[in-house]
Amino acid sequence: MLEEFKKFALKGNVVDLAIGVIIGAAFGRIVDSLVNDIIMPFIGALGGVDFSNYFIGLNSGITATTLAEARKQGAVLAYGNFITIAVNFMIIAFVLFLVVKAINKLQKSQKEEPKAPPAPAEDVVLLGEIRDLLKQKSV
Repeated sequence: MLEEFKKFALKGNVVDLAIGVIIGAAFGRIVDSLVNDIIMPFIGALGGVDFSNYFIGLNSGITATTLAEARKQGAVLAYGNFITIAVNFMIIAFVLFLVVKAINKLQKSQKEEPKAPPAPAEDVVLLGEIRDLLKQKSV
């Protein structure tokens, strides 16, 4: 059973998938930082909006003005986080679209159009004609 697992784990597809997951996780952190540290503060500065602290308290005991403090006081509906995550998703989807588009463009440019086979040499053509003439005479 151990040998079978070793064969499975060392297959190319499994290793490729593991690398993809690791790179995807790292890419997710980069996008989170881009959205939370660059895009959202910029949007907030333009419109005077800070999405990270948009929440609705689900009970009357919540009096805090920040999401972190409100969570300590009770249950909250943190729709500001949802907006941030939705923006994250849109950015990731757009970046992945651009990556796939670039990869497709590279693959398309690397594909060579099928070339016509080279014309046969004169002696091959002549031998073919002789063969065809011999077939006609024998019939």
